[in-house]
This record gives sequence, C-alpha cells and structure tokens, in this order.
Amino acid sequence: MLQTKYGTTIEVDIHGLTAREAKRELEQLLSHADKGITEIRVIHGYNGGQVLRDMVRKELKHPRISAKLISLNPGETRILLK
Repeated sequence: MLQTKYGTTIEVDIHGLTAREAKRELEQLLSHADKGITEIRVIHGYNGGQVLRDMVRKELKHPRISAKLISLNPGETRILLK
C-alpha cells in the first residue's frame, strides 16, 4: 500500500491488495493517523476495481470517519476525518 502525505491529506493506493488486506491496512491507518490529518484519498481503481471500491465505500467503518465522498475520478474515494 503506497502512501503519500500532502499537508493534512494522505493519499493511499490500494491497487494489488485483496479487499480483506486493504480493509485491514486502512483501518490501521485510520487508527494511527495523526490528529492533524483531515482527509484520506483512497485510490482503488475503477476498471476491474469494483471489489476494492465497494469495500471502501460500503464496508469500511471507523470512528474517525465523518464522511465518504465520491470523487470526480471514479477510481478514487475521499474519506473525511473527525
């Protein structure tokens, strides 16, 4: 899982992971992310990436998540943090 930090945003690329692996990695990231992080942009892909997209948008739950936004890029989901 490739992570890049841009100020208060972390961009995470979960290509190549199974839904189970990606969920575990994202939950760990959410639990340990600095309180100054306000957004996580998850790059999951869209051409053959529906399993990862659906996991991020429908199954991923965490107390720090305040909202999930569908990006103009269909291969990305933005997660806003509390």
